[in-house]
Amino acid sequence: MISVGDIDIYLFNDATAWVDPGGIFGLVPRVLWSRYLDADDRQLVPLAHHNLLVRAGEVNIIVDTGFGNCLSETQQKRFALTHSDGTQAGLAAIGVSRADIDIVFNTHLHDDHCSGNFRVNPSGQREPAFPNAEYLVGRREFEDACQPNERTRATYSLDNYLPLHQTGQLRLLDGDCAIAPGVEALATPGHTPGHMSLRLESKGQQAGFVCDLASLAVHMERLAWMTAYDVEPLVTLETKRRWQTWALETSALLVFPHDLTRPAGRLTRNDKGHVIVDVLEIP
Repeated sequence: MISVGDIDIYLFNDATAWVDPGGIFGLVPRVLWSRYLDADDRQLVPLAHHNLLVRAGEVNIIVDTGFGNCLSETQQKRFALTHSDGTQAGLAAIGVSRADIDIVFNTHLHDDHCSGNFRVNPSGQREPAFPNAEYLVGRREFEDACQPNERTRATYSLDNYLPLHQTGQLRLLDGDCAIAPGVEALATPGHTPGHMSLRLESKGQQAGFVCDLASLAVHMERLAWMTAYDVEPLVTLETKRRWQTWALETSALLVFPHDLTRPAGRLTRNDKGHVIVDVLEIP
């Protein structure tokens, strides 16, 4: 658990997938990215899929839902999963039931961040994973996800969010807004035009779940590094610049969604003036 003033954060790795490094590192050459991740004999690298439970006052918030248990056998093989459904296991371990969740915040609607919005029950039917929660996502993200193009359609699945909207369980956010005491959803475009991140503040302490604004810690250290999945990479760069400046000025804790070895840390500068992530040891 991580404490930010009176706000508690639990970090769950929903799934560990092995993927082609060309996706997560984009144009960065192997000679550079291999300093940070080792490829296996299949030339794949491991990625976490971190989701959060944020407890702010009496409000329980799930931030992103990962893959959950909804992947088909073919999909599980495609992602070469070596760990799965970790969010539900993490909640059970701390005594939180699915019914205890008040809000589910989707930073964006790519499959690896929202397939866990639903669960397959023992009878094989899909149902909302958090039955009593209000689901939230940015309106721009929802509209883009409902009408994907040739560039984006492989990463969106209507079944993960459209039924929630049709039943009224999904609320669309129009820009930056507070969703609980000390918890703000903020527009962070680039990875997708409608991508959002979460900023937390309590008792003078600050934190941010940047999600795929910086999938790995090194993406926040190096502004020019970004994934091949970013729809608007130059927008990503400028959004990161603003968040990097904020994190340095406030000593904010940042959480990165796909980093197995450096999931959270604070930005600082080394003796050469380069921005680095000072890794947080999570109890």
